[in-house]
Amino acid sequence: MAEKHPGYETAPFSKMRQMQAEGMRLGGKKSTIHGLLEVDVTKARQIIHDHKVRTGETLSFTAFAITCLGKAVDVDRRVHAYRDWRNRLVIFDEVDVNTVFETEDDGEKAIVAYFVRAANQKTFRQIHDEVRAFQAPGAIGARLKGMKLFYTLPGFVRRIFYWVIFRNPHLLKKGFCTVAMSAIGMFGKGGGWGIPVANHTLSVILGGIAEKPALVDGRLENREYLCVTVSFDHVIVDGAQATRFAQRFKELLESGYGLAD
Repeated sequence: MAEKHPGYETAPFSKMRQMQAEGMRLGGKKSTIHGLLEVDVTKARQIIHDHKVRTGETLSFTAFAITCLGKAVDVDRRVHAYRDWRNRLVIFDEVDVNTVFETEDDGEKAIVAYFVRAANQKTFRQIHDEVRAFQAPGAIGARLKGMKLFYTLPGFVRRIFYWVIFRNPHLLKKGFCTVAMSAIGMFGKGGGWGIPVANHTLSVILGGIAEKPALVDGRLENREYLCVTVSFDHVIVDGAQATRFAQRFKELLESGYGLAD
């Protein structure tokens, strides 16, 4: 509970925030490189709009982005590889995507993770239905209870847990997925990029959407551009490999991949 003092107030630094701070310390140890993309999502957003007009259903843009992400990683799965204690790269067949949603817990905003398993093997509709089921009333609250059991543990116990899990790629896949994606643009308006403190080999931030004029077939049109940040552990992924992935991901997003299926 916040306490008011002359000229200032104090508020508890919650257990969830302490857990996030521990995660940031881990991410700060990686050799992360970032790429900033502008992606023309006009076609994708038009398909989503037309579908809503026709059916009344709002398709999940986050699910669409996860579908594209899974497909892009599937072409070169080394971009979500992890190094084990024997200095081998473990390259998983399944692309597991760790994404987050915001909820409220005891008056404080809380971030709750959701894992889309084997995103590279699922259609957009399958991922969309998963996401909507997780967002249904009561579903996020149930997941939050499980998280609260973890972050009420003593800090040193959590740090030992992190130390063990981030040195075992198979445990990491099970507990945190192989790829991270956050959609922060939904909380604001206009363009803008987010720069993560990344714990994964590959992390993606979906930023804001800005409307800009562009030449299309010789005509000037207003287009919608999504700001996307792709971040890689440079120890595992080199620049050329990262660039090829970014180009694939961009092309899939711009084509509206999976939305018309």
